[in-house]
Amino acid sequence: MVYFMVISRESNEALRLMGLTDYETHAYVALTSLISANAADISLASHVPRSKIYDVLRSLVKKGFIEMNRGKPLKFTVIPPHEVFKKHKNNIKDTLDLAESELNVIYESQIPQVPAPIWILYGPDKIVNKEMEIISRARESLFIMGGLMFQGEPEKLRENLEKSLNKGVNIRVLTAPSCRVDQIEVHTQDKLKDLPVEIKFFPVPFIKLIVRDKKEMLIAFCKLSGSTALSETTIAIWNQYQEFVDTISGIYDFIWKSDYFNEI
Repeated sequence: MVYFMVISRESNEALRLMGLTDYETHAYVALTSLISANAADISLASHVPRSKIYDVLRSLVKKGFIEMNRGKPLKFTVIPPHEVFKKHKNNIKDTLDLAESELNVIYESQIPQVPAPIWILYGPDKIVNKEMEIISRARESLFIMGGLMFQGEPEKLRENLEKSLNKGVNIRVLTAPSCRVDQIEVHTQDKLKDLPVEIKFFPVPFIKLIVRDKKEMLIAFCKLSGSTALSETTIAIWNQYQEFVDTISGIYDFIWKSDYFNEI
C-alpha cells in the first residue's frame, strides 16, 4: 500500500485553481501514486473518510481527473496528469481570454469618458507595457516612431506588431536602427527589418511615439548622458485628447512623407 503523499503548497494551489476541494485533492494525489485502486484503498491512502470517498471519487470522474472502471468492486484509475493539466490549462486560458476581452471592451469604451484623459507614466516597464496595450487595441492603423528603445523591447514590439498584422492593421514605423540605453546597445533594425510593414530606419532622436487609430497616443522621452539614454529618467504622456492626437498624427504624416527620412 502507498500511503498519503504530501505535495507542495504550490501544487495544492494549482489543483485548487483547477476546481478541486481538499478531499478531492487528497484522493487525486493518492490515486496518482496508486495508479488504479478500489475506493477502500484510496480512502486508506488519502485519509479521506470512507463515508465520503465515493462522493469524492465520483466528483473527480465528473471533473475529468480519474476514470471509473465497472466491476466488483469498482476500481478507479488516474488519468495521466499531463493530459489533465493540458486540458485545464486550455480551459483556464479560454476563460481568461474571454474575461479579458469582455473587460477590455468596457475599459476602452470608458477611457474617452474620463475628464482630462491624460496620464503620466514613469519607468521603462510601465511604459513598455502601456505601449503593447495600445498596440493590442489597434483596429485600423498604427504609427510608430522609435528613437528610444529599451532592452528587450524590439522583440516585444515585433511580437505584438505581428498580431496587429494578422488583424489587418495598417502599420508604419520610423525608427532608429539602434540606440544606446544605459550603456547597452539596443538593436531595432535587426529585429524588425523583415516585418512586412512600411518601415523606415533613420537615426531619429531619443523619443518614442505611438499613435493608434488616430484616437490614442503615447509619447516618451528621457534624459541623456552624452549619447546614452538614461532609462530611469524616462517619462511618457498617454492621452486620448482627439485634438492633440489629430495634431500629432498630422505631424507624423508630414515627417513620414518627407524625403529627408529616406530609408538607410
